Amino acid sequence: MNKRKKRLALYPGTFDPITNGHISLIHRAVNLFDEIVVAVARSSHKRTILFSAEERAELITATVGDKNSVRVEIFDSLLAEYAKEIGACAIVRGLRAVSDFEYEFQMALMNRRMARQVETVFLMPALSWVYLSSTIVKDVAKNGGDVSGLVPEAVAKALKAKFGRK
Repeated sequence: MNKRKKRLALYPGTFDPITNGHISLIHRAVNLFDEIVVAVARSSHKRTILFSAEERAELITATVGDKNSVRVEIFDSLLAEYAKEIGACAIVRGLRAVSDFEYEFQMALMNRRMARQVETVFLMPALSWVYLSSTIVKDVAKNGGDVSGLVPEAVAKALKAKFGRK
């Protein structure tokens, strides 16, 4: 019998915090691959990180931890090297708008140069999440706005705690 190799995909990001748009992409990626590693980047080019890498990983686990085909890890290395290290066949990236494309395209080409065996797969979010970003969610929460419906319940509670809201 011909046994197919398990298809492992890597979904990397800062996830500060994870949003319903990210969750939507995870659910869609699970339908395409056998296993998804949601990889939380410890370091980032982003200036302001609200949650530690461990807190972000805990929030993701609390949200998607019930899925057998999803695991959450923290990484602090080049993405292409990490993808090779865990045996990923693909890197999943979300594209919300045309403005995301140029940066993501450059990153995909660099990752291909460094790890030829790893493909980049772009997924568009559901139309209902196109506008959503972690930055917007943090700004709304910081200013006392309601983020329910934009993020999982555990994240909404964590945001309230971070910003001293009840």
